[in-house]
Amino acid sequence: MSVEPESGRVRVRLDLAYDGRDFSGWARQRGRRTVQEELEDALRVVTRAERPWELTVAGRTDAGVHARGQVAHVDLPAEVWDEQRERLLRRLAGRLPHDVRVWRVSEAPAHFDARFSALWRRYAYRVSDHPGGVDPLRRGHVLWHNWPLDVAAMNEASARLLGEHDFAAYCRRREGATTIRRLLTLDWTRGADGVIEGTVRADAFCHNMVRALVGALLFVGDGHRPPEWPARVLAGGVRDSAVHVVRPHGLTLEEVAYPEDGLLADRNREARTLRTLGS
Repeated sequence: MSVEPESGRVRVRLDLAYDGRDFSGWARQRGRRTVQEELEDALRVVTRAERPWELTVAGRTDAGVHARGQVAHVDLPAEVWDEQRERLLRRLAGRLPHDVRVWRVSEAPAHFDARFSALWRRYAYRVSDHPGGVDPLRRGHVLWHNWPLDVAAMNEASARLLGEHDFAAYCRRREGATTIRRLLTLDWTRGADGVIEGTVRADAFCHNMVRALVGALLFVGDGHRPPEWPARVLAGGVRDSAVHVVRPHGLTLEEVAYPEDGLLADRNREARTLRTLGS
């Protein structure tokens, strides 16, 4: 079951975006600048609280990763929410640094949990294979790959990875955590500007999963490996030394999806269950 707000508190949903280049990721870390710390401190100041309010987030992005569609929630005392609800968005805009923006603040429905209620997260990874490099105005959001890339070969390889699998070969393992994930979308398109965009959508991601998958698929795109190679690595269940975790700046969390309000409690129970293949 989702942990509901304590009596007298209101769960508030925040939809936000940030440029990750100057952050050491989402989660608070001693002595490092993080998105969570900036946002919690801004909330503390504008609500005149003695201590920061703790945020729960949909996706704990790594250092250097951007977000356009991040979602978080915070439990505020009812009297604070009543006082702030009409002014909180503008007050946060005046307090937050320019590389973090909150676009929407709303009272969350019953059983909403930014992390456990999510049905899926969608990321985009952007890469350019232009021989001259990346547009200087986009250098903080697009990776340069110094080999021509075959998008059709990358899509052929990507299709073999879809579905529910143990992605241990593409994840950094964490004690007590499963590496079983359901990969819903993985495809690549080349835009009119020549930038190649990979869309990656899954019910959840384990640490480094997207960037490791992208690293393997770039090796297919530039001809160093055949299209069946990433699936062979997946089936092997262990990290191949040829799978490189690509740099974070090309990655952006674009969207988080949630079920209808009446299905939130069921989704929370499902997401909290440690899964096995076929569960």
